[in-house]
Amino acid sequence: MGFLTRFFKGHAAVQQLPAGSLTVNRDGQVVTSTIASGYPQGLLRDIVRDVLLLFRQARESQMPLAEFSIHFASLRITAREMRGGAVIFLSPQTVPTTPSQPDRL
Repeated sequence: MGFLTRFFKGHAAVQQLPAGSLTVNRDGQVVTSTIASGYPQGLLRDIVRDVLLLFRQARESQMPLAEFSIHFASLRITAREMRGGAVIFLSPQTVPTTPSQPDRL
């Protein structure tokens, strides 16, 4: 649960969810990003740190992990390990809407 508590700690303000991808090296430095620059960098750093930590802990446990996906109600995080670094995809989940019925006369 440490991952969840760090991701959602003390952020009561409503903000747009990130959408895009990040490629990071083994030190957690962002190499490329398609996420809007206005998104809080602190939250992105938290996501990167926790993703790399998860891959590192899996290696240390001799359970190499190539990819994982976490589905929240409104956000999906998918990450792939790349020689110590990772590519991370952030996808907001939309609520399915049903098309409205046209009014009949």
